[in-house]
Amino acid sequence: MNGLETFLLRNRLEEAGYAPSVFHYSSTRATLSEVAGALAARLHSFEGPVHVVGHSLGGLIALETFETEHDLPPGRVVLLGSPVQGSRSARAIASWSWLGPSLLGTLAAAELTRAGSRSWSQPRELGIIAGSRSAGMGRIFAELPEPNDGTVSVEETRLAGATEHRVLDVSHTGMLLSSRVAASAAAFLAHGRFPA
Repeated sequence: MNGLETFLLRNRLEEAGYAPSVFHYSSTRATLSEVAGALAARLHSFEGPVHVVGHSLGGLIALETFETEHDLPPGRVVLLGSPVQGSRSARAIASWSWLGPSLLGTLAAAELTRAGSRSWSQPRELGIIAGSRSAGMGRIFAELPEPNDGTVSVEETRLAGATEHRVLDVSHTGMLLSSRVAASAAAFLAHGRFPA
């Protein structure tokens, strides 16, 4: 992604008093440890508390960064539609011989297809937003359990140890366009809780 798809989200977070900055990474050539190291370096480049909002694969990169890198600046984390327990859609795509992994890219193929029982044990507060509007390309590739956002099921976003988990009526891509998602993320970054 080039950052344009997050324009509305960033604009709304800026209106809420934050100074959003896009973190670019290669999902086709880099490894998870390389991207996590680069994100850690980026976080160290800011002064004061630094919050992280990660969408989909970006959320998995954020988790890895906080689990493996040390002495990172304080702040909160919000994940948007991140399949922290693996993605059924991605596993279906990855099974297409050589084509699937090529379409996903090295990093995405390795991380999105990894099923497991991740958990959160970091001291920083972590909020997760999942979508329940089943409109997306993921439904073409795999039968997704309900509810889902059209790409990731709500169950795939649940993470033991997270501070809060919220399900909103948005699709996977629609999260980035939703004013309610932006307001919920801004509230969590400010208070460590989603709005009632």
